[in-house]
Amino acid sequence: MVQPRFVRPSPSSSSSGAGEPNSSNLYVANCGPAVGLSHDAIAAVFAAFGEVKGVYAADESGVRVIVSFSDPFSAKSALEALVGRPCSDLDGRTLHIRYSVLQLSSQTQVNDCVPVFLADSELNIPGLFLLPDFVSSEEEQQLLAAVDSKPWIGLAKRRVQHYGYEFCYGTRNVDTKKHLGELPAFVSPILERISLFPNLDCDPESLNLDQLTVNEYPSGVGLSPHIDTHSAFEDCIFSLSLAGPCIMEFRRYSVSTWKVASTTDDDKSDHPTCIKKALYLPPRSMLLLSGEARYAWNHYIPHHKIDKVKDKVIRRSPRRVSFTFRKVRDHPCRCKYPQYCDSQQQR
Repeated sequence: MVQPRFVRPSPSSSSSGAGEPNSSNLYVANCGPAVGLSHDAIAAVFAAFGEVKGVYAADESGVRVIVSFSDPFSAKSALEALVGRPCSDLDGRTLHIRYSVLQLSSQTQVNDCVPVFLADSELNIPGLFLLPDFVSSEEEQQLLAAVDSKPWIGLAKRRVQHYGYEFCYGTRNVDTKKHLGELPAFVSPILERISLFPNLDCDPESLNLDQLTVNEYPSGVGLSPHIDTHSAFEDCIFSLSLAGPCIMEFRRYSVSTWKVASTTDDDKSDHPTCIKKALYLPPRSMLLLSGEARYAWNHYIPHHKIDKVKDKVIRRSPRRVSFTFRKVRDHPCRCKYPQYCDSQQQR
């Protein structure tokens, strides 16, 4: 079954002139399976305000859901009663709620808004580098076989594996007290090759990579816009694409986004000062985010099954697997981008 997709309504369509809501769907942040709250438990709480047709994952984080009511007045009652308040029936969590509307399938077919480039130099984003054919086809198959022999963790829309340290999606951080061990032997050749990566201009300590997250994306599944938490990881972030291609979009906002990413997941992509650029990531390529690209630009994978690249339509493969290598930070971040930095915003 294809899961429905929802988006934020336009200001003119979220309510009628009389102040009556036109949407029966609510986007609810700060609750979900990643924090121990099942969709059934969430539905039971919202059912106090009217018939709930369903609860759906809003994205892959596991901490944001869509609650779909049978009528808009039930949605309005729930929003007014629960928004911004701790909910005792949901472990006392404060809920961030707004209206959401169903997105028609015709709106999600092909990305035709942001031009897609094939070379990193065309984006002109300092600190962003892409190396095609970082591994061979044979190495690609060996790496896929290695992770497929290990247990996967199921999220709302994709599967993951963690090595070194577990990444916590609820906090977008790691627990440094819970060390899972050294990185697996099957990535040792990759780590050795990373040390020879050209254009490296970062602290050598950040190249002592000790955390790996493996993501498996089914066709049509992407990644919400975000900046990897500054306080969690050092400067250099490496991402190896296997099994299939994708488009990665980069967005730079003029306002702070670190709180948004961890709480409400608001999308400011239509803000007049949001700069958007996109890059095609072919299979077996390695992406490096460092400096400005790592600290100041959100990265995002559109939730598409079909991508448009240089007037060519490319259908995504049944699966794409990424290996993301990072160095866990053990001290506050002191980067040059305080407006995007949780360490410096919290001082």
